[in-house]
Amino acid sequence: MALIKITFPDGSEKEYESGVTAIEIARQISNSLAKKAVAARFNEQVIGLNEPLTESGKLEILTFKDKEGREVFWHSSAHLMAQAIKRLFPEAQLGIGPPIEDGFYYDIDLERPITPEDFPLIEKEMAKIVDEDLPTEKKVMSAKEAIDFFKKINENLKVELIEEIDSRDETITAYSQGEFTDLCRGPHVPSTKYLGKNFKLLSVAGAYWHGDEKNKMLQRIYATNYPDKKMLKEHLRRLEEAKKRDHRKLGRELDLFSIQDEIGSGLILWHPKGALMRHIIETYLKEELLQSGYHLVSTPHIAKEHLWEVSGHTSFYRENMYSPMLVDDVAYQLKPMNCPFHMMIYKSKIRSYRDLPLRFAELGTVYRYERSGVLHGLMRVRGFTQDDAHIYCHPDQLQDEIIRVLDLNSRVLSKFGFTDYEVYLSTRPEKFVGDVQSWDHATEALKNALERKEMDYQIDPGEGVFYGPKIDIKIKDVLGRRWQCSTIQVDFNLPERFDLTFVDSDGQSYRPITIHRALLGSLERFFGILIEHYAGFFPLWLAPLQVIVLPIADRHFDYADQIAEQLRLKGVRVEVDKRNEKIGFKIREAEVQKVPYMLILGDKEVEEKRLSVRHKGEGDLGAMQYQDFEHRILDELKQ
Repeated sequence: MALIKITFPDGSEKEYESGVTAIEIARQISNSLAKKAVAARFNEQVIGLNEPLTESGKLEILTFKDKEGREVFWHSSAHLMAQAIKRLFPEAQLGIGPPIEDGFYYDIDLERPITPEDFPLIEKEMAKIVDEDLPTEKKVMSAKEAIDFFKKINENLKVELIEEIDSRDETITAYSQGEFTDLCRGPHVPSTKYLGKNFKLLSVAGAYWHGDEKNKMLQRIYATNYPDKKMLKEHLRRLEEAKKRDHRKLGRELDLFSIQDEIGSGLILWHPKGALMRHIIETYLKEELLQSGYHLVSTPHIAKEHLWEVSGHTSFYRENMYSPMLVDDVAYQLKPMNCPFHMMIYKSKIRSYRDLPLRFAELGTVYRYERSGVLHGLMRVRGFTQDDAHIYCHPDQLQDEIIRVLDLNSRVLSKFGFTDYEVYLSTRPEKFVGDVQSWDHATEALKNALERKEMDYQIDPGEGVFYGPKIDIKIKDVLGRRWQCSTIQVDFNLPERFDLTFVDSDGQSYRPITIHRALLGSLERFFGILIEHYAGFFPLWLAPLQVIVLPIADRHFDYADQIAEQLRLKGVRVEVDKRNEKIGFKIREAEVQKVPYMLILGDKEVEEKRLSVRHKGEGDLGAMQYQDFEHRILDELKQ
């Protein structure tokens, strides 16, 4: 038997007989590792634990702690759920069942609606399949064989998926476990026993087939699964906490924003308190940008359609754009992006290398058509304001500019309370514009900038956009959820399309390197993230109302007004509640509205010229002199 050499993550090497499997190697390393293993990475490709290794290479055993391991575990769990559903409802047609963040889902076509009352029955059948310890088997077929097979078992949605594959020569893979076979690229865990019984069906929702509203509505069943009960319990706790923090619920309770049918889906009405918070965010952001050497620009909401033809949006982005409108027999387009406008501002005059770097920033409102099925409060909308900027620089300035953006990004995110995030460097995809040398230069600049800032990052191979490599930063909120906000993208496309140039020191014209960057992403989405991160208990500097003065009776009004006026002169946002209500009711109302400070004024406070202070996080602080309270709140605002 031929021998192959296996290299492990720590650099050690060992020889094995050709045909050895990853699970056999894991068992030789330790029983503990073998029990935790769910998949393997061999020569940078994720494989099943039972796939034979017939060549030398690098091997890493993957567990649930690894991103790829979780994806295999959850994708296998999706098959487990689908098999249970088919056993209980044989007439069900299966769509797709991918892993997602924190779990998985499966789309099914079934006339009978699946309800939460059915979940225990499905979970019971899933547990039964786990006990059966059904081995998973990979099957490789031609497209014709696969079509014939799935037609025979009456899985018409699977047939449709195979027919859409754009290559007659491509082989099709499917995975079987017991009587159940599903179209799938894999890999999967070796058997159903590996999946355990710590699964939970969570919800069911409607989902159009292929996400197209013209297609049939399927039932999408969401679920999750974890290797142990403790992890599942913690996940369910986070889900319950997330429900309490839902920005749509808190947005109504705190009177921050609304979305109304009469206005249109995905279009936000900012109410006074929400609009004030937006103003605070925008003001802070603009001040940071000006201090960081940006020029603020402002651009129209519409432009001639020709502009979008030059930029290429009408060719590759048309499905996300609204229909053009005719003005004086000329087609105009609502803008889906700010980029072309910034290109035209750059192009409005001859630029020298002495002008670079040139940084344009705009909080520009854009409009994109999103299918109604994906709209979600502030998180997915049709009209939103982007925290947008474009930096035009000399190739020699690229790395330093990226470092500047990373510094600014860190400063801004920390101001809002986000200091924990994941960083991804996305490299050149198969289809790209520009030359390989420019891509390599830009990718190296991004990489070096991250390393000089000592930022941990992951390579996302081939996931760059077609016009350049990028850095994506996903912030983590208080529940550990990841949100994509910040992005830094190098662009070789638009400078070429708009023929942007600068005159260098040698008197020749060259293309500037263009960097797209966003810090917060869209204001709407970021505001939704803030609401859920803080559960509506915003930090003092951001709270729309920082202090509410609560006079107990009418005779305390004059003193209350005096205190409020003194605070306003210091820049504190304050109101006096003069409603004819009992003080207990006023306190409860202020607590519901999550006002940071309450100042309660009665006869004793007026007589002693003091304040009875309550703080949202510390409760009753007792009585204090006005000057002491003023020093406290102003010191807190400086933090």
